[in-house]
Amino acid sequence: MARHFRTGAAAVTALGLTLTGCVGAKVGDTASAAKNADGSCGTFNLAVNPWVGYQADAAVVAYVAQHDLGCKVNKKDLKEEIAWQGFGTGEVDAVLENWGHPDLFKKYITEQKTAVSAGQTGNKGVIGWYVPPWLAKAHPDIKDWRNLNKYAANFKTSESGGKGQLLDGDPSYVTNDAALVKNLKLNFKVVYAGSETALIQAYRNAEKNKQWVIGYFYEPQWFMSEVPLVKVDLPAYKDGCDADPAKIACDYPVYGLDKIVSTQFAKSGSPAYRLVKNFHWTNDDQNEVAKYIAVDKMSDDAAARKWVEAHRDKVEAWLK
Repeated sequence: MARHFRTGAAAVTALGLTLTGCVGAKVGDTASAAKNADGSCGTFNLAVNPWVGYQADAAVVAYVAQHDLGCKVNKKDLKEEIAWQGFGTGEVDAVLENWGHPDLFKKYITEQKTAVSAGQTGNKGVIGWYVPPWLAKAHPDIKDWRNLNKYAANFKTSESGGKGQLLDGDPSYVTNDAALVKNLKLNFKVVYAGSETALIQAYRNAEKNKQWVIGYFYEPQWFMSEVPLVKVDLPAYKDGCDADPAKIACDYPVYGLDKIVSTQFAKSGSPAYRLVKNFHWTNDDQNEVAKYIAVDKMSDDAAARKWVEAHRDKVEAWLK
């Protein structure tokens, strides 16, 4: 879900430090994506990006890879832009939930040809601005962006510099919010909560204590079943309205989320690649597993096992 990039030596160092710390991961290791000589899976290097919905994807795919295919799975906690750097070295075989990223697509798929798309996940991604239900009920007109300035003072915090606070999550997530605030001439300042967990807690507190919070959020997301946040209507998205990041003044598109894999992995003959290519489920499926992890505090493996045992028909379709 990332758009902000670390470049140059810092990014290279971040990749090397993260990946070399994982079991079985070596810089430049190109054998990991290939099946073993006997046709078995071998090692499968799976990136895990920092939100619980993706964690749910990875939990289930890793569980099936291990228990049905006999793969040795190395799950690697990486932000998106860092994960894509690993496609060309064999350090990363797959990213399971890509939220667009035309810049990364151009660099790694079109130009470097180190990565390819492995098809849709079935999930539909929605990004936007949301308010807690109590606020939408008390002030129904707040759902129209054109009315936000009249409420800006209610959203002020110690961090927003006298303006209304627009709360974003992890700074690495896809966000057009600073440009939207500027181009829609809104008296707001983007402030980062720092993580998905912090963003969720802010909304939870806002609903419980009738606090004024407006911020970035997204679906699929299990938290919507606990607190059904209400989306603010921004100017409608039209093709090309986000072509120039500095001039964006429209809502986010609906993202058909897809899987990205290394070119090497796609050609390897590994049964893990077939699993990734066939992996397909719904927003409800993802939210179910994410809730097991985030709310029920189950381990990734236990959450995946519970879902897989209840949805064996879907898993069998991925293994064909």
